[in-house]
Amino acid sequence: MVKIIRKVCILSSLVAFIAGCGYNTQSLIATEFKSIYVEPFANKINITAEQSNARMYRGYRPGLEIEITKKVIDRYMSDGNLKIGSSDNADVILKSELTDYRKEPLRYDSNDNIEEYRIKIIVNIQLVDADTGKTIWKEMGFSGETTYRTNGSLAKSESQAIREAMDDLARRIVERTVEGW
Repeated sequence: MVKIIRKVCILSSLVAFIAGCGYNTQSLIATEFKSIYVEPFANKINITAEQSNARMYRGYRPGLEIEITKKVIDRYMSDGNLKIGSSDNADVILKSELTDYRKEPLRYDSNDNIEEYRIKIIVNIQLVDADTGKTIWKEMGFSGETTYRTNGSLAKSESQAIREAMDDLARRIVERTVEGW
């Protein structure tokens, strides 16, 4: 009886090992798409909107859309699933707009001074087939974020945190494009 149980366990382990979990590192984007053109991000942040308690730390960073565009292009280049092409010869086009930049307080000290913030960069993105003009997918309110402390051994500058949030956003955009999940 013990031999039968052992054989069943070995056989089921072997089947599970061969089947795997289904994870694949190949791109899930259609095989006919080999190149992408990343349109420069349009800055649609409404800098004239009224400040409220919910948006007390509203901010605006001049040139943020340019830096995000560069980060996204660099991420596609390092990923390698899609080559960067021009607007004339790319298979797909990534259309994007920067809609919000948020700096939210997360943690306070005993004197109500802010010790930790969350930086969130929010965009609307759309992947379009360059030949047909059809939308492949579209995401509204897509974001990249990070947190940073203002003091102590883990302290960072706001600029450093913004770079990290842009890196997170670029990573997520490329993953959304090539992995589809």
